[in-house]
Amino acid sequence: MVKLIEPVQSGSVLVNDIRRTQLQPGEVAIWWFGQSGYAIKTASTLFCVDLYLSEHLTHKYARTDKPHIRMTRAPVRGGDLRGVRWVFASHKHSDHLDPETLPALLAANPEARLILPLALVDHARSLGVDAGRLMPTRGDETLSLDSLTVQVLPSAHPGFDYDETTGYPFLGFVFEVDGVKLYHSGDTLAYAGLAERLRPHAVNIACLPINGTDERRSQLKVPPNMNMDEALALAAAIGRPLVIPHHYDMFTFNTADVQDFAARAETAGQPYRVLHCGEKFIWKVKAG
Repeated sequence: MVKLIEPVQSGSVLVNDIRRTQLQPGEVAIWWFGQSGYAIKTASTLFCVDLYLSEHLTHKYARTDKPHIRMTRAPVRGGDLRGVRWVFASHKHSDHLDPETLPALLAANPEARLILPLALVDHARSLGVDAGRLMPTRGDETLSLDSLTVQVLPSAHPGFDYDETTGYPFLGFVFEVDGVKLYHSGDTLAYAGLAERLRPHAVNIACLPINGTDERRSQLKVPPNMNMDEALALAAAIGRPLVIPHHYDMFTFNTADVQDFAARAETAGQPYRVLHCGEKFIWKVKAG
C-alpha cells in the first residue's frame, strides 16, 4: 500500500487561507492541488485550472492493467471551495476535467463559469453541468473575462486532433490579469511552434508538465507529455520565466521525480519553484 503524501494545508485551513489572502496588482497567489490542478488568485479574481480532487480514476481503473493508485491526498473536495469566478478545464481526461470535482465546485460557486474545449460541451452536460454555466472555446483565440484576458493555445496530447467544427480538444492557457502573465500548459508535448506561440506573451510564470513517457506507458497507451529536459528547453526558448512543474506525484504508474527536475533546473540556471500540495506561493512582479 502506498503511503499518501499529505498536503501542507488541507480542509478548512486551506479554504480559509485562499479566502483571506489579499493581493495587490502585480501579485499572484498560487496553490497547487496536485497533478495539474491550481487555484490562482490575484487582486481582482480567483480562478481554478484542471482540478482533480476525487478518487474517480482510482475507482475507474482499479481492476485494470493500469491502476491509478493515488500518491497525494486530495487537500479539499470541489464543493469546499468558495469565491471561485472562473474554472478552466484543458481537456477531457478526468484528472483535468473531473466528473466528481467539477459539478460540486460549480454548485458551490453559482456565479462561476466553466471554460472548456467546444468539443467537450456534450460531455460536460452529461456530468450534470448546466449549459448556461459553460463557456466553450475552439482554441487559438482570445477570451475577455472581466479583468482576466486569456489567450487559448492548442496543446498536443500527443496530436492536436483539430476538427473544423469544434476546433482543438487539447488546450493551454495564457492568463493575463492584474499585471501578471501565467501560462498553464494543460497536457502537451513541446511541439514545434509552441515556443513561437508563447514568446510574444512574455509570460512571468510557466506551469509545465514533467512526466514525459516511457516504454511501459506507451504500451498502456498513456498519452505522453513533455519531459523534464523538454520543459526546461521550452522555458529557455521563451525567456526563462519561473517554471512551476506539474503532472507528478499523483499516480504511481505515471509520475516523475520532481527533485530530479529541480537538480536539472539548477544546472541549467532556470528559475523554478517546486510547490507542495496545498502550499501557498506568492509571486510579485519585480519593480523596474
